[in-house]
Amino acid sequence: MAVDAGTTAVTSLAAACDDVREATDADAVDAVQPGFVVRPGSTEETTGVLRVAAERGLAVVARGAGTKLTWGTPPERVGLMLDLTRMAAVLDHAAGDLVAVAQAGCPIAHLQRTLAASGQRLAIDETLPGSTLGGGIATNSSGPRRMLNGTFRDLMIGTTVVRADGVIAKSGGRVVKNVAGYDLGKLMTGSFGTLGVVTDAVFRLHPLPAASGVLSADIRDSGILAAMVRAIVHSDVVPTAVEVDWSAAGGRIAVLLEGTEAGVAGRTAAARELLARAGPAEVDVDVLEQLPRWWGRYPDGVLLKLSCALSGVERVLREAAALGVAVRGSAGVGVLYGGIPVDADVTGAVTALRATCTASGGSLVVLDAPAAVKSTVDVWGPVSALELMRAVKRQFDPHRLLAPGRFVGGI
Repeated sequence: MAVDAGTTAVTSLAAACDDVREATDADAVDAVQPGFVVRPGSTEETTGVLRVAAERGLAVVARGAGTKLTWGTPPERVGLMLDLTRMAAVLDHAAGDLVAVAQAGCPIAHLQRTLAASGQRLAIDETLPGSTLGGGIATNSSGPRRMLNGTFRDLMIGTTVVRADGVIAKSGGRVVKNVAGYDLGKLMTGSFGTLGVVTDAVFRLHPLPAASGVLSADIRDSGILAAMVRAIVHSDVVPTAVEVDWSAAGGRIAVLLEGTEAGVAGRTAAARELLARAGPAEVDVDVLEQLPRWWGRYPDGVLLKLSCALSGVERVLREAAALGVAVRGSAGVGVLYGGIPVDADVTGAVTALRATCTASGGSLVVLDAPAAVKSTVDVWGPVSALELMRAVKRQFDPHRLLAPGRFVGGI
């Protein structure tokens, strides 16, 4: 950018927001360098910043804690980094209505601490330390408790969004039964920031459980592990989550039960019997005092998201192990995460495992990988309704100013 043009842009941005600076190497988005970083403190300031960006044709990428900036595909260009860390407040908590309103830059852990003081929680897991609500919404990364409670898409009942042209749009409301405009929240969830900038959201809450129990068993056969998963899912023990940790050496299953003390005690006994019955005679089903350390954490290496029908879990686990891909995740809902060593044959493993996932009713996405790896693989794979998704992008962002290229199909 020419010096005069850069100076003029800074002047215009500074008129909209009092926190503007030139970007450094540390601000790169998946190795793509932005020109400026702006930290708005409100929805109104965000509106002003995006209006300036639209007038000057600056592509914008929103950032919270930056824990997932390398997910997806690199943006085609970034003129402006929109840093939302100043917008980190819990705006309201209506405990009697089980509803909370928080800004997009609010760390999930901070929201949970605030809600816990009233015996409540947002039933979403922090999948990466420091993750913010905005990052979770953008990537729809919801963690183990999604099995019982759903994802961001299910728990967000209202949202404030700033469009690429700086216009504010709102949907939903502060009442759990109010579903007016709910589709806007659904569109934003998992869109990787390509349709609008979420500045705050309204969430449906759950009471903190009075008690919880964790069951775990070590298994060396993928067929037995999958049988255990099916036994628990199809039972009436109502697990909060059913997670697996699997590799070529074998692995383990962990089941989380939550509720009243008496209810958890009874369901723990029933679940323990189900797991033992589904496994070999010598299997030990342990009752743990706390969640295992691997719970809700992604495997190391090139990160894959593997989805499949429940009936396909065994096949996916078996194929992953044969390819040297470590797998963790929510087997109970068929959402798993794989880790491939960077120095392995990533392209071959992705191709083979994607075929398995597709045949099992799901898909494979390369979530995170070094730039050199991303350039050699199809990150998103085949996507149904791609033309419809492109039409939505044109409607919301006709000039392709919001994170262009970061999402599926170059959206």
